[in-house]
Order: sequence, then structure tokens, then C-alpha cells
Amino acid sequence: MSKKKNKQVENTIPAGYTLDYVSGNQVKETKKELVRQRIVRALIHEYGFSPEDMDLDFSIGGRKKVDVAIFHHGKDHAIENLGRAVLCRPEPNVGKNTVRIRDFEQAAKDLDEVESVMREVDAVQYGLWTNGLEFFFLEKEKKRFEIKCNPIGDWPMAEESVGTKDVISDAHTRVADNEMLKITFRRCHNYIHGNEGMPKDAAFWQFLYLIFCKMHDESLRGKQRQAWKRRFWAGPKEQFEDKGRKEIRKRIEELFADVKKKYKKIFRGNEEISLSDRALAFIVSELAKYDFTRTDVDAKGVAYQELVGVNLRGDRGQYFTPRGVVKLVVEMLDPKENETLLDPACGTGGFLVATLGHMLKKFRDEQNTQPGNENTTEFLNVHEQLKEYAAANVFGADFDPFLIRAAQMNMVLAGDGRGHIYNINSLEFPLGHLADLPIAKKEIPLGSVDIIATNPPFGSDIPITDKHILEQYELAHAWEQDGEGGYRNTGTPKGSVSPEILFIERCIKWLKPGTGRMGIVLPDGVLGNPAAEYIRWWIMRETQVLASVDLPVESFIAEANVNILTSLLFLRRKSEQEKRAEALGGIEEYPVFMAVADKVGFDRRGNKLYKRTPDGEEIVEPKQHIERIRIGGRYVERTLTRSEKIEDNDLPVIAEKYREFLEEHDGRSPARKKSGSRVKAQPRKKATAR
Repeated sequence: MSKKKNKQVENTIPAGYTLDYVSGNQVKETKKELVRQRIVRALIHEYGFSPEDMDLDFSIGGRKKVDVAIFHHGKDHAIENLGRAVLCRPEPNVGKNTVRIRDFEQAAKDLDEVESVMREVDAVQYGLWTNGLEFFFLEKEKKRFEIKCNPIGDWPMAEESVGTKDVISDAHTRVADNEMLKITFRRCHNYIHGNEGMPKDAAFWQFLYLIFCKMHDESLRGKQRQAWKRRFWAGPKEQFEDKGRKEIRKRIEELFADVKKKYKKIFRGNEEISLSDRALAFIVSELAKYDFTRTDVDAKGVAYQELVGVNLRGDRGQYFTPRGVVKLVVEMLDPKENETLLDPACGTGGFLVATLGHMLKKFRDEQNTQPGNENTTEFLNVHEQLKEYAAANVFGADFDPFLIRAAQMNMVLAGDGRGHIYNINSLEFPLGHLADLPIAKKEIPLGSVDIIATNPPFGSDIPITDKHILEQYELAHAWEQDGEGGYRNTGTPKGSVSPEILFIERCIKWLKPGTGRMGIVLPDGVLGNPAAEYIRWWIMRETQVLASVDLPVESFIAEANVNILTSLLFLRRKSEQEKRAEALGGIEEYPVFMAVADKVGFDRRGNKLYKRTPDGEEIVEPKQHIERIRIGGRYVERTLTRSEKIEDNDLPVIAEKYREFLEEHDGRSPARKKSGSRVKAQPRKKATAR
């Protein structure tokens, strides 16, 4: 009995507590603790510190404590071995508003705390004060009669010290921790918007110009190898000196001129970096520390999407698809290396980038490598393979030119240097007038695409009324029952149709007959309202329904602020031969995968949800992690087991259940003949896949 009770204690954690990343012990989940745990993860994953060299709440005498104490590697946790000190404060509670990022002078009162620690403890060489959004790094300088605490742009890696400006241009960049990359993007955008007085959208584009410069600089490293000379960098003290800021601007201006020449499809050529020297130096210093090419595609996508969501939400139904939903759609469609994929309402490119992430994992699996463990040759090989795949197979289209540019930049960030993203009206295609129409007609004509993944704009408040568009569509006409369980087109055109209805028909017609398949986000009314039964009948005439997944309202309300119930519908376009056979002999019955997602990992406010026991305690389970720590200037890998909370998210479970469903049916949804029967489109019966 006692043994069973202990096991229960080990596998659960009370609500309101979290697991300390250093010791594995339970700690109260306060706002300050959330900041501290995030910093600790970054210190381990980004800087290469060993958890064994850290202590939390380390006393330095009297009532003074250091929130995170870092000792020299392998030394006793004694004050004479304390090399670095971190003080944490709760993150400012501002919701989605912009926080003005302070400089060192404006934060002087807060920095007195960490400076006093650095002065009192002789061994401490580096200090950090942070509230999770602001980061102030300090280096101690001992003079004959005083001790100065000087601002620096960043800490050196574990067991290293700040180098000279001569070597910093070749200094180690590091793979970004997922959470820290999101925070870095927010800090940069907030600095431009809050400190430069720019409108949010202008701040967004200025930030993206610098992201482009960073990615271009890294891309040259892969091509030029030994001859490459890094230009996107900032010395540890450059951003705090006028001369240093001007040197940074000179390097970046030259780099941006090259970017505009290379990416003529994205840049008009008259764009300028209009930031002040101070702001430019801040952003470059923030971004230069990371190796974006080696940073996980999903991590970059999440960070980018967070900024996009704040800045580019449109007024034509263009909200952005939550990443969990995007990932589920791509996993269920499971693109192959030789298949083309299109999103005809691509927005900022969420589905396209997720596809690149999906294929990158496949390429790594084929090569039997893991991210972070690849040697340079393996890394370059797999990313070259990804570029070739993207250049040949990944396509996007959108009506909004601003979203097109944002999508192109997102794709470059993900690793695709070319990007087939067209500014066209997909509902008007192959007609229309926008500039990219000729090339789109050539590269993605109707009936040519293997896979479509999309979340089209929908809603009766943004109807399509252009008769030149409507006359292209069967579903833009009135339909009536034919008396035999089906429907017929009356030929009477409608004056107004919701865009999602037209997108269903357009997407199906874009697919290759017989093999093309699609996943589309739709409002529940299309699949459930009696008035839409003719649409469901038409879909079943034209396609085989592969799968249907109901999503909870939380899916979109937290990330896109859209309070609507949606579903995912997966279809395969039938060939003309199949349709003729079914018109004569009836539609065969076949199994359809159906699932209901109750939980998506967060609640309506965006708070993370974890699995709980019936009495409300959160469940934890051991997980293995490969961690890289720096010892003697070199990285050493080791496997650690940590207990972690389990995200309460049905979407990954549904993806796994769908894979099992396909295996059970030999990778497809086979038809089971039922002589002479006709499947009547009915509102769905809900079934959970858990």
C-alpha cells in the first residue's frame, strides 16, 4: 500500500506547481518562477552550462540570495567558485500590448541589485538581470580604486570570457531555445515599435528586413565555406558606443543592398532600413547570437507566426491557423518527396513551412541523423535536399500582397531560398489580372496538384458577389433535390456565395483527378447544416472522403481570436472514370476516419493545459533528452532523464490514430462494394479517436 502511494506521488504534481529544471524538485509556479525556469533552460540549451554547476536561491550572505548561481565547472558550490549570477523578476503583465524595452540607464535602479552582488562577491565576473522580456548582461571590470559593472550585449558561452572585436565576428553562434527565440523576436519588435515610435506594421517590416539580412549572411556561409566572412554580427560592447553602432550600420547596409539584389521578386529595391543607429545595433546584437539555419524549423515558425498574428491580421477573414492544427493537417496528408503541395490561401505560409519541417524530418530519418547531432556535411546535404524539394514542389497563393511578402520571408527563414508564392486571386484563377497570374497558370494549372493544404477565408460577412467569378462554379448556382436522394443544378446563378464554398470547389478542381488529395479547414455549418446538404452531396460525388476531424472552439479563439467551431475535411479527387462508374452503379461504401478533438493543449485564454488525475493533480512522466554542455571549450553530449508534465492535446493522438487506420487498410481507404447503394450525405456522427 505504501509503495503504491509513493509511486503515485512520483508520477503526479499538485496543480500550481512545476518541476525545477535543475534539481527536478517540485516548486511553486509563480510568475517569477516561470521566468527563472525559462532562463535556466536557455542557460543549459543555449550557453552549454551543466545543471550540476547551478544552484537556485543561493545565499551570498545575510538575506541576499542569487536566483540562479552558476559555478565554475566541477567546482564545489561555494561562494569563491561563483562565476555568474542571475536575478529574475516576474514578467510585466501587459497582455498583448507592446512593452517599451529600457536601456541600461533607464533600468539603473533595478540593476543596482545585480551590481551589488557583483561588487560584493569577488569571484563573480558576469551578471544578468531579467524579467523574462528585458535582459541586462553585465561584465565586471576591476580597476585600482573601483569596480565597474559594464553593459555587454550577451554573455559568453559556458567556460568562456568576452573576446575582442577581432574574434567576435567569427564567434560561435548557437541554436536557439524555442521559448527564447519567441522572446527575442518579441523584444526586437517591441524595441522598434516602443522605442522608435514606429507603427506596428512598419516596425514589423523593419524587423523582417534584418531577418532577411541574417538569413542571407548565413546562406553565404554554406556556399563560400572557408572564404566566407561574417557580416551580420555585433561585438559585445559595440551597441553601447557611437563608433560601434556606426560600424554595425555600415556592415548591415552593405548586406541589405546584396539582399535586395538577390531577392528581386520580394524587394522592389527602394526599401530602406530606417531604424536609428541605437535600434539597429540592438536588433543586430539580439539576432546575431543565433544560428538560424540550424535552429529548428518549427521554432522559427512559431516565433515568426507570433509576430505576424499581432501585425497582419486582416479584415477579409484572414486569421492565422494555429500551429497544432497546421501540423495535424500536414501529418495526415503526409506529403512525399515527389509530390507537389499548394496552399491557395496561404496567408503567411504556415502550411508551407510546416510541410518543409515535415520533409526535413523525413530527410533526416533517411540519413539516420538527429538535429544538433549532424556533422557539417550531413547538415548541408539535408538542407540542400530540402531546398531542392521546396524549389520543385511547394507552392502558395494569396490575394493580399502584404501577406505574400510575409509568406516569402517565412519560407526563407524556414530554409527555402526561392519560394513559389503567387499574388493571385485563387477564386478567379485561371482568370484575373494580378501580376503573378501568367507564371501561376504555367506552374500550377487546374488539375495538376498532388496535395492541397489550406485554411481559406470564410464567413457570410465577406461574400463573393463578382458574377465573373461566380459563373465559374457549380456551387455558385441554386440546387434542388432530384427525387432520387440526390441533387441537380438548376442553372440559376446565385448573387452571393460565402468564399469557403467556392474554395471547396476550386481546391478539388486544382487536384490531379484520381490521386490528388486535400485537407481543408471549414466552418462546421458546411458539414452539418441541413441547408448545406447539396454541398455535401456534391463533395461526395466529386471526391472520396478520407477523414473528418472536429476541432474545439479553443483551436482558434486563443491564437486567432475567432470564436467559431471548425472541422478538418480530408478528400481525394475522383477520376472521371470513377464518377461515370458510380453514376451507373451507385457509390460504393468505404470506411472514413472520423475523430473529435476535445483538447488542443491550451484553454480559451491560451494557458497551457496538462493531463491531470481525477483529483486534479497534473501527471508527469520521465523523458530522455540529449543535452550538450561545454567543458574546456568543447561540447560534450550526454543523455539525461527528466520528469515532465504531459500536454493535454488530442491532435498528436489523432495523427497517430490516422496512421494506424491507414495501415489497417493498406495505406488507403478501400472501397467495400455494396451493390446498387448510394451514400446519402448526412450530418456526421461524432466519434472520438482516443
